[in-house]
Amino acid sequence: MFHLSSITNASAQVILGLSIILFAGFVITRITKKLRLPNVTGYILSGVLIGPYVLDLIPGEIVEHMEFVTDVALAFIAFGVGRYFKLSTLRTSGSKIVILTLFESLAAAVLVTASMALIFHLPMPFCLLLGAIGSATAPASTIMTIRQYQAKGEFVNTILQVVALDDAVALIAFSVCAAVVSAMEDSSKALDFGVVILPVILNAVTVIAGGALGYVLHRLIDNERRSSDHRLILTTAILLFITGFCTCFDISPLLSCMALGAVYTNVSDNDRVFTQVNSFTPPILLMFFVLSGMRLNLPSLATAGVIGIFYFFIRILGKYTGTYAGARICGYSANIRNYLGLALIPQAGVSIGLAVLGQRLLSPETGLMLSTIILSSGVLYEMVGPACAKASLFLSHSIEKEDAHPVQQEGAAHN
Repeated sequence: MFHLSSITNASAQVILGLSIILFAGFVITRITKKLRLPNVTGYILSGVLIGPYVLDLIPGEIVEHMEFVTDVALAFIAFGVGRYFKLSTLRTSGSKIVILTLFESLAAAVLVTASMALIFHLPMPFCLLLGAIGSATAPASTIMTIRQYQAKGEFVNTILQVVALDDAVALIAFSVCAAVVSAMEDSSKALDFGVVILPVILNAVTVIAGGALGYVLHRLIDNERRSSDHRLILTTAILLFITGFCTCFDISPLLSCMALGAVYTNVSDNDRVFTQVNSFTPPILLMFFVLSGMRLNLPSLATAGVIGIFYFFIRILGKYTGTYAGARICGYSANIRNYLGLALIPQAGVSIGLAVLGQRLLSPETGLMLSTIILSSGVLYEMVGPACAKASLFLSHSIEKEDAHPVQQEGAAHN
């Protein structure tokens, strides 16, 4: 039987491996689409299928040469998150949305961290990173459900504003925790103040650099003479540059790329480049999620099983209670207090990327457990998330019973 390892040319191995990944992701989503599951779920499952524990189509040593896909995909994801930091929108929403988002995100983070430390007595670096990742929400499933049922009203507007800020809070929380964990894991330099403060300084420098490049990007591409192709080329070039710059210092590109997108969206008069990037990135994101599925260590599910199941439910509890408390403090209506938490359950995308980064920071054993928990629970969240989102829309009367039939539209099944 033909196997990629039989090819001696390393470049050919990687290129053919990426081709297999793209085909596998496409084929499996033909099945998950029939089951009304998000595409992200299909991508992860296809990674498991072609991974080392099932078909083993791509050897591990070849996968190691594809690590650049993770950093590039995270750069594009973070750039897209920065789009929602438009100051005019934030001023219109007021401080209430920011407070509500902080409550729902950080309540989940604190509850996950505390429960893992107090109940399972797991290492604090692991608990901190898992809690920070737990604060993230995948907006695509919820937004897909809103569009599918053409839901409107105050409840829907609040959902859209919260999920727009949610990932940004998660990225910042993870970056802070990652800096702390880096110092905690380096026990030989635990008392060296530079070990603690240097990552913070480097992150601050890259964020400033990302923001400055956002303005540079505006000057380069917001010109009517600039063709759409060249706008995309220049945007990609700057994203790759800031990602490579961060990689040189072993820093996550998330915050700097988010700053790039945030500054650009505030100094630019249009969002055309974000639309172009969204149409350009599907193959990159597909490869990223399939590779994540290939990293899912199936034998480790037995070890992480109880912890993973506990994480699945405790994060939902944190999201719901945090949303309820934040909405009550801000004076939101009973519908938002009682049902908004149900719409914030899905978790994929950013959380999977953070899990990959977190695995690099921890010891091999705990890093593997972190990745396994996030990947396996991510599949479950993406399966139950749309149903919970629909329930929240129905209970809040954003859709009525007679209207609760999906509207067929292009892209409705995509995540």
